Amino acid sequence: QVQLVESGGGLVQAGGSLRLSCRASGSAISTYNMGWFRQAPGKEREFVAAVRKSSNNKYYADSVKGRFTIARYNAKNTGYLQMSSLKPEDTAVYSCAADRGGDPYYYNREGEYEYWGQGTQVTVSS
Repeated sequence: QVQLVESGGGLVQAGGSLRLSCRASGSAISTYNMGWFRQAPGKEREFVAAVRKSSNNKYYADSVKGRFTIARYNAKNTGYLQMSSLKPEDTAVYSCAADRGGDPYYYNREGEYEYWGQGTQVTVSS
């Protein structure tokens, strides 16, 4: 049992930076694989980034690789998504997700994750 709450979304200009937080309660975030997904209006939700609990390996969608960084601070029970060099096409609702499963880890699949936050809006203006 874990509850996830995202924060840090907002309006930024293209080229700017923003850090999203995923604060967990009810359970230790260190016991979960963590992922970030986003959904733009009229589009399917897509994978953004993930981190595996067992290895701390990190995974990124090609569209954000080199610009976004996923991290977590277990002492704060909080995950983060640092976003830099933002583009208008990054505009979406960003959601944090937690997965209790082990091997294999389908990190880019929505169905892998059992728990989801409510999402936070990120808008990037040109």
